[in-house]
Amino acid sequence: MIMAPTTETAIMMIKEKQPLKLRHELKHNINPQDDFILTSRLRKLFKHDLNADSHGSYRVSSLYFDTPYDKALRQKIDGVNQREKFRIRYYGNDTSFIRLEKKFKINGLCGKHSVRITEEQVRSIQEGDIAFLLKAEHPLLVELYSKMKGQLLSPKTIVTYDREAFLYEPGNVRITIDRNLRFGLCSVDFLNPQLNHIPVSDGLSVLEVKYDEFLPEIVSMAVQIPNRQASAYSKYAICRKFD
Repeated sequence: MIMAPTTETAIMMIKEKQPLKLRHELKHNINPQDDFILTSRLRKLFKHDLNADSHGSYRVSSLYFDTPYDKALRQKIDGVNQREKFRIRYYGNDTSFIRLEKKFKINGLCGKHSVRITEEQVRSIQEGDIAFLLKAEHPLLVELYSKMKGQLLSPKTIVTYDREAFLYEPGNVRITIDRNLRFGLCSVDFLNPQLNHIPVSDGLSVLEVKYDEFLPEIVSMAVQIPNRQASAYSKYAICRKFD
């Protein structure tokens, strides 16, 4: 009988094959007026993400996981210094490129591990048929199996929004503005990009700035918005209010 690896074993496998790379992350909620001003400025200074369409944006669809006792949600709300979230994500209407991601935060710094998976594998995970994960070569898939069995981790909610992303190579900076946040129930077809989800943004957008060791001055000045402070905004937590 094949035994599932322990969570500790899976984490060690991750560390061995995927070096831990942590980045800074700043978040701000912005109103429509600030969004317009900021976007106009950023478009003049930085290039768009390669995934952008002719309007400069693209849709992001994510299926988030949590335990029966909402461990990921509670740790986020409580501001736990070391926490993690699992999600499955694809962009636009392209379900040929899907990734399983584990996002983690350690003492205010963020990191992410990921691996590509197929539509068939996503549907199997949603249906609870996860034996294939144990036989996978990638340690992140093995870790997901371990936590779905050991912590009863399971798909919890669908989060979608429209993203406009800008890049600046010095400092490996990525600036994103996420709009039209909406959520869907896990009982619906996550891989159907034509589904309409329920809006929950209240007209606000989310500005995020991610960078490595330093934030270049040109970026710091470009994203300045009067009377706005960094927040601990979580799109997953907002959407969980409505499920």
